[in-house]
Amino acid sequence: MPLTLSRIAAILAGGLVIAACSTPPEPVLFGKQASDVTLTQTLTPVAQVQSDKARDYSLFTLQMNQVKQASPNMMAKYASLYKKIENWSEQSGDPTQLSQFGLGASQLSGADQQGNVLFTGYFSPVMELRHQPDHQFKYPLYALPQCQGSCPSREQIYQGALDGQGLELAYSNSLIDNFMLEVQGSGFVYFSDDGAKQYFAYAGKNGHPYVSIGRVLIERGEVKKEDMSLQAIKDWVAQQDEATVLELLQQNPSFVFFQANDKLDVIGSAGIPLQGGAAVAADRSIFPMGSVILAEVPQLDAQGVWTGHHVLKLLMVLDTGGAVKGSHLDLYHGLGKQAGKNAGYYKHFGRVWVLTE
Repeated sequence: MPLTLSRIAAILAGGLVIAACSTPPEPVLFGKQASDVTLTQTLTPVAQVQSDKARDYSLFTLQMNQVKQASPNMMAKYASLYKKIENWSEQSGDPTQLSQFGLGASQLSGADQQGNVLFTGYFSPVMELRHQPDHQFKYPLYALPQCQGSCPSREQIYQGALDGQGLELAYSNSLIDNFMLEVQGSGFVYFSDDGAKQYFAYAGKNGHPYVSIGRVLIERGEVKKEDMSLQAIKDWVAQQDEATVLELLQQNPSFVFFQANDKLDVIGSAGIPLQGGAAVAADRSIFPMGSVILAEVPQLDAQGVWTGHHVLKLLMVLDTGGAVKGSHLDLYHGLGKQAGKNAGYYKHFGRVWVLTE
């Protein structure tokens, strides 16, 4: 598997995504739009896109340039389509005028067959690590083991099943931060002992089933479903002792392994550096990598509350993930703590059209 960010499937009750989750938990959802049109196909061709939303296509060219630099083959495949989209966005931007620029559109049906498509979010964490363990930085991140038969579960790994194999890549001071890096599937790290920076890419997983700790907390009555977010999990963990945190994390037997990379680009599963706000993970069986979608993206405020508004944007499908299936898009939010906060709140609906020649 190439360096990837979103390989991963849903941690929250419908929030972030982490590979190998079977069925994503049902989220608290906002942004549905009333429609009297039933879409009978996964992608339904439409004569004209009707959208009265505010428009912002500013990031498309930045993402397209990343494709041009990283993948001549993908660029050759889509060069004509990208050029037409760029011409339309610069000269018009009116979705009703797509056909005048040689473009067609097919609407994604959404799980409700009314065009309401689920948007979740993911991001690239930045973690402080050290090369050697000490009394504070004592929680290892592991390279992929050569398992004979089946790999150990999370609980077994926490109990030392991988000790003595030389698989430790680095050490953190937080079990939950390690877990969240697994949830994201990859991320940037900073070694405070020597100042080195690396990108920890997804290397594989142990093959055990994924269990959402967000759902566990909801079912135990520790966090209300409507309050569930990445920050809510972190807040709960901060109030617990280590044994309690271990017990919670061990409810999820799945475990993710990493490989260290000195190249600091954020790479999706298509092998292309990702532009925050312009790249999405999507179902590969519906969207070939490099596809361009026109989307009414739900807008949230600083507290993660839906503002009641959408913005029409051009997004490029450059990543995929185990829980990103069907009418579900996972929007890449970028790098760092604020991006993580924003991504953790994201579980809302918007309408989506695939653009074609």
